[in-house]
Amino acid sequence: MPRSPAPGTPSLLARHRAEDLAAALPPLLVAAERVASTVAQGVHGRRRVGLGETFWQFRRYQPGDAPSMIDWRQSAKTQPVYVRENEWEAAQSVWLWRDRSASMDFRSAPELPTKRERADLLTLATAVLLARGGERVALLNSGVRPDHGKTVIDRLARLMTDPRAAAAPEPLPQVEALPRHAQVVLFGDLLSPLPEIHAAVAGLTGRGLRGHLVQVLDPAEETLPYDGRVAFEGLEGENGLLVPRVEAVREAYRERLQAQRDGLAALARTAGWSFATHRTDRPPQTALLGLWGAMAQEPV
Repeated sequence: MPRSPAPGTPSLLARHRAEDLAAALPPLLVAAERVASTVAQGVHGRRRVGLGETFWQFRRYQPGDAPSMIDWRQSAKTQPVYVRENEWEAAQSVWLWRDRSASMDFRSAPELPTKRERADLLTLATAVLLARGGERVALLNSGVRPDHGKTVIDRLARLMTDPRAAAAPEPLPQVEALPRHAQVVLFGDLLSPLPEIHAAVAGLTGRGLRGHLVQVLDPAEETLPYDGRVAFEGLEGENGLLVPRVEAVREAYRERLQAQRDGLAALARTAGWSFATHRTDRPPQTALLGLWGAMAQEPV
């Protein structure tokens, strides 16, 4: 169970959350290391555009390319302006984001982690895997540039538990300009209206960027296992709802959830992203392995 801080002490709450995160991380870090040992060899060493020194190919200049990338000798031979692209050498940047809104604090049983706790663990464990592979990692919307190596994990953990970063959290990321060929991973319950999620994904898609949506839900949000008269409380300012017989609406609820997931899968396909679901009563390493495989796929 998460500790209950004294009223009016947000810094104490942040410290308790950081302590809870630290206490839960070691088992997941061990699992992440084991997953990395089995998948890293197959997903690294492939040719990707990056900052390596080995020349790969010429391609035509595009808006947004740095002038320093232009190969003037090659461009002089042919009328179009060409830039040099180098072989990827552990230089891809991956931007991670997790939902910190109030709905993520839900859990249906004391023995389960909250959705926020699971999303935090998945985010940091993903960063560990990426850092081990030499890739540059950053938190989306943090204002901190991507970095690599062991120090980036400590930096990300501090950012994730910084109480100043928790002010007015939004259920979807803010759109910001990202480097060409970057990847984005979004962890959250993804229960916002589909048009809002579509706008966020569309804003992040472009310039060769690839992304991955990971929906994190409590098992009760999938099955609605309650019976009888139940009062549901809104966590993000919504009005409460009293349902006289929950079993009477269970099937309609499941259909609505499936429609949300179908919509998420469809918009992910349209954007060239991947989409996966994860329940908090299932091992986190299962989600990590699936995500790692999706990130290793070459763009179509």
